[in-house]
Amino acid sequence: MPVPKQRHTKSRRNRRRSHDTLKKTTLVSCPQCSQPVKPHQVCGNCGYYKGRQVIDVLARLEKKERKNKEKELAEQKEQTMNMEEMSKK
Repeated sequence: MPVPKQRHTKSRRNRRRSHDTLKKTTLVSCPQCSQPVKPHQVCGNCGYYKGRQVIDVLARLEKKERKNKEKELAEQKEQTMNMEEMSKK
């Protein structure tokens, strides 16, 4: 393996490393269930993408999990309805 002839300066090292930083992931809220989701991705909570259901989330769950998930989705719908009614007043 070759050995460098001269030492690289701190500024040269730092300029090279300037592109190695991690960027924050941007999240948007799902219009159906208001959970945070990456943009242009299917919502893992409700299975919707661009206003239509792409994945049937409930079909992938077992019976006990499915019941809990159905309750959770029903509560979320009630909360969103209540929020909409409050905003109209």
